Amino acid sequence: MQLGVKSVIIEHPDSWAKSLVDEGVIAKFVPIDMSQDAEAVFEQSLAAIRALGNDPLTLDADAVITFCELSVPVVARLAEVLGLPGPRPLSVDKARDKHRTRAEMKAAGLPTPKNMLIKGADELSEAMKTVGFPAVLKPISGAASLGVKKVSSEQELRKSYVEIISELSKLVVSSGALTQDDGTGKGIKAESAMDCTLLMEQYLDGNEVDVDVVMSQGEWRYAAVTDNGPTLEPYFNETYAVCPSVLPSNRQKELKDLAISTLKCLGFTEGVFHVECKYTSHGPHLIEVNARMGGGQVHETNLRVWGVDLVEETLFVAAGIPCRPFIADKNPPGGGVAYCDINAEESGTLQNLDFLTSLQQKEGVVWARPYIRAGTEVVGPKDGLPTWIAEFLVQRPTATAALACLQRHQLEVKPDIR
Repeated sequence: MQLGVKSVIIEHPDSWAKSLVDEGVIAKFVPIDMSQDAEAVFEQSLAAIRALGNDPLTLDADAVITFCELSVPVVARLAEVLGLPGPRPLSVDKARDKHRTRAEMKAAGLPTPKNMLIKGADELSEAMKTVGFPAVLKPISGAASLGVKKVSSEQELRKSYVEIISELSKLVVSSGALTQDDGTGKGIKAESAMDCTLLMEQYLDGNEVDVDVVMSQGEWRYAAVTDNGPTLEPYFNETYAVCPSVLPSNRQKELKDLAISTLKCLGFTEGVFHVECKYTSHGPHLIEVNARMGGGQVHETNLRVWGVDLVEETLFVAAGIPCRPFIADKNPPGGGVAYCDINAEESGTLQNLDFLTSLQQKEGVVWARPYIRAGTEVVGPKDGLPTWIAEFLVQRPTATAALACLQRHQLEVKPDIR
């Protein structure tokens, strides 16, 4: 509650966040069943927010935010109905729908790969003719590379189409996150919260980058490029990232310009955005726009390297406070940061987490954290989308030094899977 800000969290009744009331971190916790459909969550959240005005602990809400991808559309609608600042629902919907994003970009004269919406298996032949190979098959909305796969032939396309449709049918939304249905009845089918229609689009060569952008009063106020390591194809699982970017400054500028131009063509005037791009052999291209702060280590990376707190900037935007984050010159105050997701290289059972203990003691390692517990069944790339086992982050005086340090440690990481 610093600076007089009182926070209220709306979450699932069993959320860990409810303990934050007793700890004095938040003023109130509002339990809502997040396994309901989006309309029910919206209506109950709206009623709960309006009721805050009658509570002397909170009074009227001045801002509403989320850091969860699947909640972005609901929060945009809440802000609009309540007359609060923030990204508008129409812009959010365009960003969430990759096909609509491509259409808006094409109309604005921005680089757009060949693509086609696939509403059924009977449209695969036409999609092949329109897009060609290699290509990427993916849901028009989603999160964390779920249901995304590279295809290089008609056989791969038809096989992958069936596999992705099957995979998406088994996903549920529980506490705002996409997870596999565990048979307990918790959560709602993913298709109730996101559009599972598939998009086939031209494969983009080159390595991926993230462009984190802060917009305020119609203009960008901050933009930083983070390089991503090669993804594990065909599923595009992320491996590592390094910030600041080691790309030439002119390429970084082109990527920033594309990200900002895309946000503007979608109608955004304010917000914090995580824009994924590639610098290809044909110049910069967009992968997707996330109308929220990036997940994983995006917040910590920008804070450590550039001294910009994207959580604070999100709060400023949501409260209608003009954003003016400090922008350093060519020398970032925090040096360089690199971080890595450790993927399962084979299927089996993770025996222990001993490798993290030794990793934590190595040069430059700030922390090493598990995503899963010992004893968890994991999936390797031969059997499906690889399981993320753990992550670690290093910080060194420069980005080049941070990446070299990270890659040395990566070679030594050997999770015990049997």
